[in-house]
Amino acid sequence: MTFKVHIESGARDFTVAAGESIIDAAARQGVTLPYGCRNGLCGACKGRVVTGQVDYGTYSVYALSEQEKAAGLALFCQARPLTDITIEPRSAGAAGQDAVVKKLPCRVEKKELLAPDVMRLYLKLPNTERLQYVAGQYINIILRDGRRRSFSMAAPQKDLIELHIAKVAGGEFTAHVFGGMKEKDILRIEGPLGDFTLRKDSTRPIIFLAAGTGFAPVKAIIEDALAQGIQRPMYLYWGSVRRAGLYLEGVAQVWVSAAENLKYVPVLSRP
Repeated sequence: MTFKVHIESGARDFTVAAGESIIDAAARQGVTLPYGCRNGLCGACKGRVVTGQVDYGTYSVYALSEQEKAAGLALFCQARPLTDITIEPRSAGAAGQDAVVKKLPCRVEKKELLAPDVMRLYLKLPNTERLQYVAGQYINIILRDGRRRSFSMAAPQKDLIELHIAKVAGGEFTAHVFGGMKEKDILRIEGPLGDFTLRKDSTRPIIFLAAGTGFAPVKAIIEDALAQGIQRPMYLYWGSVRRAGLYLEGVAQVWVSAAENLKYVPVLSRP
């Protein structure tokens, strides 16, 4: 059984299989909707269900309150249609949101083991292509069967795309990254995507919360902010179970020594 999803803004319709989330179905069919954690925790994918019914799934009340739910809002990373629906996604409003989403081949330029379970990949696009993106956005790696794996770009605009990939138990793609993948291999990517970017029209302090490889988009945003001379106070809290999980802590310490407006606090659950 499948259900039809209509986007009220006029974007093309797509279908959702029974039990599939709206975000997963949209990504599978090349429809770009804003999202962040995909775990019902951050609220980045929040939007309105205009008509139809959904199973709201599992989510944090901090990401979706009962009042918001009563007003018709849902988290599209968790919501699963029970009927045909019409939705109104949140307006991203982020810089770079109008960038052209491309599907491009790229070459694995370099693999670098940053920790026993974290690999840094550098990807090189063809000489005739350039991916215009904003620090904090992500790309999808398109697998041979059409499935997608999403990874944030870990550096602002540069010649090479930098990704930080954590080894996931039972993960088919990450097992390939840590195993059979070789430099010069060809991958196919899609992007730029996402709106986890710095709101530069604000004067408020910036607080970054990251765990594990969630540091990747934060790294890109901080490097971009420092390069632009942004003077707003910035606080980075980077968490891990053990110290080894803070796999580029030296980079954070260099930032702090060079920028008085940046503070870094490691958060460890074990010594």
